[in-house]
Amino acid sequence: MAESRKGIAGRRLAGGAGPIPTGTALLLGGLLVAFLIVPVLLAVGSGFVHEGRFSGYWFRRVAGNEVLIRQLVNSLILGCATTLVCLAIAVPLAVLRARCRFLGQGLLGVAVLGPMILPPFVGALSMKRLFSQFGVLNLLLERIGLLDFSRALPPDWLGTGFAGVVLLQSLHLFPILYLNATAALANVDPTYAQAARNLGAGPLRTFFRITLPLMRPGLFAGGTIVFIWSFTDVGTPLMLGYRDLAPVAIFKELAQAGTSGRTYSLVFILLSSSVTLYVLGKFIFGRSVAAESAKASLAAETRRLGILGTLGAWALFGGVLVLALAPHAGVVVTAISGRWINTVLPSDYTLRHLAFVVTHPATYTCILNSLKYAGVATILDIVMGFLIAWLVVRSKVRGRTALDGLAMLPLAVPGLILAAGYVALTAAGPLEAIGPAKNPFIILVIAYAVRRLPFMVRGVSAGLQQIPESLEEAARNLGSTRTGAAMRITLPLIAANIIAASVLTFAFAMLEVSDSLILAQKQEFYPITKQIYELAVSAGAPETPKQAAALGVYGMVLLGGTMALAAGLLGKRLGAIFRA
Repeated sequence: MAESRKGIAGRRLAGGAGPIPTGTALLLGGLLVAFLIVPVLLAVGSGFVHEGRFSGYWFRRVAGNEVLIRQLVNSLILGCATTLVCLAIAVPLAVLRARCRFLGQGLLGVAVLGPMILPPFVGALSMKRLFSQFGVLNLLLERIGLLDFSRALPPDWLGTGFAGVVLLQSLHLFPILYLNATAALANVDPTYAQAARNLGAGPLRTFFRITLPLMRPGLFAGGTIVFIWSFTDVGTPLMLGYRDLAPVAIFKELAQAGTSGRTYSLVFILLSSSVTLYVLGKFIFGRSVAAESAKASLAAETRRLGILGTLGAWALFGGVLVLALAPHAGVVVTAISGRWINTVLPSDYTLRHLAFVVTHPATYTCILNSLKYAGVATILDIVMGFLIAWLVVRSKVRGRTALDGLAMLPLAVPGLILAAGYVALTAAGPLEAIGPAKNPFIILVIAYAVRRLPFMVRGVSAGLQQIPESLEEAARNLGSTRTGAAMRITLPLIAANIIAASVLTFAFAMLEVSDSLILAQKQEFYPITKQIYELAVSAGAPETPKQAAALGVYGMVLLGGTMALAAGLLGKRLGAIFRA
């Protein structure tokens, strides 16, 4: 009887809302409000203040400015185009991966994550070399006789830059939709498709009328992230010279010493659009079509492909991967090129650019800066992410759903908007000392931590959901405390999830773009991405783009290694980290 009462008491402690869980939840919620909600509200509020009073003056100025409206429309079109291209790439690959069996399936499933190892704005370094008017593609077409430079100027495949931005963003972001589509297919009950086939529906009609609607929650979850990412991207358009976009206009003004209410009004419009889409994707379009379809009741049948089918699958995956990894290859070749003028490949090769990066004070310092910023931010995320995931999954504390929503909100608040909030927060007063123009170490660490917190929360939550609570209850029935059971039983079992989420958090923080470009304005505090941008747009020596590419190579190796490690530790659960 004593053991029974002890077990009941342990379960009450685990599932109840005692003072410790409640206090922890309030503390975590307060930190998120202070470093996420307050800066954003300050930025938004600055757009509605004119001459010291609340006013819609600046908002009307934005709404009546044809140039700004055109930039907003262009940004929306860019986001929609990128999302549609990602869907067109990801869905066929996910269906082939989930519904067919063929030789090398597992290898291709891991390789498809490869495009995520390089931020698209770094890939833009090689896009100009590959697809500009006198780039590699046109030189190759001339060599095989399809173009004649003596008769007419070759085409500029990048045009205004819009197509190049869409292509780069799509090739970088489609793995997010692929992961979500694959997970969505695993949750579709195959009995629906079987019933449709028994009633005479063909494979295509069954897919579009049954399977695709049931995949909708996963597709909207991934599509929301892709749209918000591309809609508010700054780095890629800047690198490709396509600057007729609202995020670029905001960046230009935030990077200057002074900003006007017009800038923050534009921030409000971008934020409203992002949050609206996030809410629609998560709570309306992202809901399951039917409650009973949330999980598959039995495993879906998979078809074994023959030789021709396997070759076709490899051709589809291979074609996408070759195109997606072309910018990565271009960055590597650029980094090791010596002389490369009007030739398909460099005339000679050198390692001096790679050596320069780790020996020159400016580039060496930026690497150290990024290591410090990302390292401290990752430690903060490990602590906060674990506590938030534990409270959401394991406790019954009041407000845990709101806490989870706050932790996921950075997915809907782009880095550009968050950076604008920190600029507003540190514009004057005692916090000015940690502002972009002074010493932004603290504000960059906070920005990185807030931006990547969802990765840690989702990664740890996925692990906790896999571990039965009965294991902890058994430990407490044997005399262990709640904390002891968690540390000795649960923590070792979810170690793989914590490590995987940590390395992803660290790697993506190392290569954070928007926050870095805006919040680091003094060279001594530049992180890697800001230094790459400065080298790429520098009008100095012709070697600087190659040095920027060399920095990109180091970033690519870092992120590629961490992605491989995370994929090996989490497997199919990796997709949960990239869901809204």
